[in-house]
Amino acid sequence: MHRLLLNRDIYRELIQSQVPLARQYLWIVTADIKDLHVEVSRSFVPFLEVLSGLVQRGVAVRLIHAKEPGPRFREDFDRYQALVRGELFERILCPRVHTKAIVIDGRLAFVGSANLTGAGMGGKHDDKRNFEAGFLFDDRTDIQALCDWIDSLYLGNLCQTCRRREYCPDPIADHL
Repeated sequence: MHRLLLNRDIYRELIQSQVPLARQYLWIVTADIKDLHVEVSRSFVPFLEVLSGLVQRGVAVRLIHAKEPGPRFREDFDRYQALVRGELFERILCPRVHTKAIVIDGRLAFVGSANLTGAGMGGKHDDKRNFEAGFLFDDRTDIQALCDWIDSLYLGNLCQTCRRREYCPDPIADHL
């Protein structure tokens, strides 16, 4: 399967339909991260609540982003102890990340233009959201290549030759 998702379809088919089905792991890579809300049982909740629920069910969640989230995201984040203290939630910051990708259990992946924001992937009204496009796919070879690249980034392998290190507030390689 290789499907183009446009605009609100990213929210409906990926964020609402597929992300909650994660059983083993969910990896999210995004340049920007903001206070994203999603509809759950006819009310809107922070996407962090969905991530917290996944972690509580035993799903490992990895979030890689380029800049510090906004204040509302940080306030919401502190309310979810499964994310704050849980061993299954990992978050790193790399200012060079411009990729927007989501991998679910190594069985499904999305790569596209949408950041992890309300206007990009969230439940915002059609007339208020960004114009976004991306591909949802299940090709194991492509997913493995994407996972290998995300792992390399997460493990700090790309820090070794980075020429932008002076702009990095917390180099990943320093934590190894």
